[in-house]
Amino acid sequence: MQPRNMSMSGVVDLAAVKAAQEAKTKAEQARAEAARQGGAGAVSPADLVIDVDEAGFERDVLQRSAEVPVVIDFWAEWCQPCKQLSPVLERLAVEYDGRILLAKIDVDANQMLMQQFGIQGIPAVFAVVAGQALPLFQGAADEQQIRQTLDQLVQVAEQRFGITGLAVDPDAEPGGAATDAVREGPYDAALNAAAQALDAGDLGGAVRAYQSVLADDPAHPEAKLGLAQAELLQRVQGMDPQKVRQEAAERPKDAAAQIAAADLDLVGGHVEDAFGRLIETVQRTAGDDREAVRLRLLELFEVVGPEDPRVVGARRALARALF
Repeated sequence: MQPRNMSMSGVVDLAAVKAAQEAKTKAEQARAEAARQGGAGAVSPADLVIDVDEAGFERDVLQRSAEVPVVIDFWAEWCQPCKQLSPVLERLAVEYDGRILLAKIDVDANQMLMQQFGIQGIPAVFAVVAGQALPLFQGAADEQQIRQTLDQLVQVAEQRFGITGLAVDPDAEPGGAATDAVREGPYDAALNAAAQALDAGDLGGAVRAYQSVLADDPAHPEAKLGLAQAELLQRVQGMDPQKVRQEAAERPKDAAAQIAAADLDLVGGHVEDAFGRLIETVQRTAGDDREAVRLRLLELFEVVGPEDPRVVGARRALARALF
């Protein structure tokens, strides 16, 4: 299966799991509970480094990336730099104690995966988190650089996706919990239906599926994010981009025109442009128009993610504009 996305910084990544603090807390509690129960559901340290091939990629990498960041080491027997890098990655995988899982892929035996990731040379190291793939580094890297990269990966996985990793039990039997199927949550059926609706372009169906989850669990982080993204796509559906941008350029004080253009900016991945446009509009408007712009900006903050540095900077700029 081809990786869904080659960037974790994408804005409207409708297939990804973006969890907020509630999901992070629940994941940490589950991890702690597994440890308290004598390692029930825990993995052996030996299970933190696995060999993966094309047949098992979906199960061993994509599915497991919903519970732990999977670092992929693309290597080959003839590659001398690989022989220097791989032992470092294997040692760090164990040292990180379940915060990452290392998947080793022999490129000679798995040419299709090499092509799907667009690899031009090895060693090459990628990560997959919540089904999303991103490049970490290629070629030689010293241990300090690798640690910094892994620390950032773990932080992003926890803060943006609520993924805290695997419980590790030194006494667990190797291979015991590592091959378990990913547990299904109570809302997985509705969330899968929403994802399928999005893939089919049925935005209304996706909105209804997410709303059904939120009706039962109003704080569900993935459903909140998915609904915000689906509603954003609904708003831009049918827009004439050229007309919208022309109207925004001609009427800089028109709140509705600037809001529409900001939605297009965000869907196109132009995060700073969307935020900057609305902050400038806040400065130019007053009363109900200003409030409408402010509220839309807050909605877009939620779509991108409150911990994103671009959101943090834009919040400060919005505060200056308002006060």
